[in-house]
Amino acid sequence: MALPLLKYAPTTQNSRVAALRVGSDEDPKAVSMDKAMDREDQNFVIEAAYRQLFFHAFKVDRDRTLESQLRDGQITVRDFIRSLALSDTFTRSFYNLNSNYRVARHLVEKLLGRPTYGKSEEIAWSAVIMTRGIRGAVDDILNSQEYLDNFGYDTVPYHRNRVVGSRDLGETPFNITTPRYEAYYRGILGFPQIVYTGTARTLPERASQRRGGFPQDYLPWVRTLPALRTRGGSSGNTGIDYLAKVPYRSLGR
Repeated sequence: MALPLLKYAPTTQNSRVAALRVGSDEDPKAVSMDKAMDREDQNFVIEAAYRQLFFHAFKVDRDRTLESQLRDGQITVRDFIRSLALSDTFTRSFYNLNSNYRVARHLVEKLLGRPTYGKSEEIAWSAVIMTRGIRGAVDDILNSQEYLDNFGYDTVPYHRNRVVGSRDLGETPFNITTPRYEAYYRGILGFPQIVYTGTARTLPERASQRRGGFPQDYLPWVRTLPALRTRGGSSGNTGIDYLAKVPYRSLGR
């Protein structure tokens, strides 16, 4: 039995108020197929869709049939986004490696272009995924009035409202705040890893020459010294009464 979408409230009263700000370089750039004039523009729209859903698409992750249908106008951008969200790549890379809560967060961030309204919205969409599967959740989001009002049929979803008033920095991109793998699978796969792909810097030969003054230069001389012997057979200075050896100095002297 499919459950209806649970009701959830915005995190603040201004969550659904249109942003009023002066345009800047950080404003989101809408990429739409209806503005594509040539094949190069169409390829830019397709690349933007792949980046939005997969962050980076390898050659094996691409669907040439869908790309051809989108260029010929047989499907809309919204249909292309739906196919990518239900593709084997998204299933293997996101759905199978995360809980329903994180999948719901992924879908809201990538398809609606905004963060979730707290844990209540994650629970609401995770209930849809539990009862109707990933396909039901994707269809409901793409058919929602919020998606149609912001992106319509020909615009690729993007991160909305990156510029936040009264802040020096805007919102962090979703691919950083919500990585592809959750902590459990990152531990299994050994993430994060630091992979250095540059050229290792080597020191010149003159840097390895000894010029004196290094402590290790005195190690052969120290080894030639006779072993120190203490009276009473005790080793070290642990038995010395340091306070008794401090000279007494009274006030006035």
